[in-house]
Amino acid sequence: MSKELIKYALIFLALVLSQVVVFNHICLFGMAIPLVFIYFIIKLPITLGVNWLMTLSFFLGLTIDIFANTQGMNALACTVLAVLRNPVLHLYFPRQDDLTNPIPSVHTLGLPVFMKYAGTMVVIYCALFFAIEAFTFFNPLRLALRIVASSVLTFIIILAFEGFSSPSRK
Repeated sequence: MSKELIKYALIFLALVLSQVVVFNHICLFGMAIPLVFIYFIIKLPITLGVNWLMTLSFFLGLTIDIFANTQGMNALACTVLAVLRNPVLHLYFPRQDDLTNPIPSVHTLGLPVFMKYAGTMVVIYCALFFAIEAFTFFNPLRLALRIVASSVLTFIIILAFEGFSSPSRK
């Protein structure tokens, strides 16, 4: 158990540091911001209780908020994402009993299911984050463009992370 705890603590630290040091300074065309730290929420085990999931997600968002000076926007969006994670996963993978490993990945879910799951999670997070940031629908086209562009960029980077972290098939 402690080995898994250390593994997830290192993933948490690596994603927070990469978001704060690298990805917060990337803004493509003034629209697309990679929000890759949500990969931590996507990769948490399915067997983890909802309370733990919400607590870890809140602290992830709060940590990013502290370093990015975003006044709780990430904490709120991460907590809502944690609440929606299991329903989204069960939408694409209805039987939890079929999993050999409780950690969602390309290896355990298969590429199509993982892509749908991760893509939905990314779109939900980006929609929540940018709606909270804008706090208005005054310019809906710009809001929609930011959501789509950031979702695509974040999704591509998360798939790249997943490609590096998944065990290769022999």
